[in-house]
Amino acid sequence: MKLRKRLLLGLLLGCMSINIGCAMPIWHPSPDIRARQLIYSSESLRHVPEIWERIWGLELPDLATPYRVHGGVI
Repeated sequence: MKLRKRLLLGLLLGCMSINIGCAMPIWHPSPDIRARQLIYSSESLRHVPEIWERIWGLELPDLATPYRVHGGVI
């Protein structure tokens, strides 16, 4: 009986801790400090589109142009 109560209590505490969320919040409650923290943390993510374009070669000119190009000597 004592083991059953412990298991139920542990299960109840586990379920409650999932619903509560993080016990220690990541961001500061002050809006000014929180904005600064978000800017600092997103600085590394700001370069992701540039890195993506460089990896996939999206900034390079398209070699399959739709324009007619004269291939001979004029």
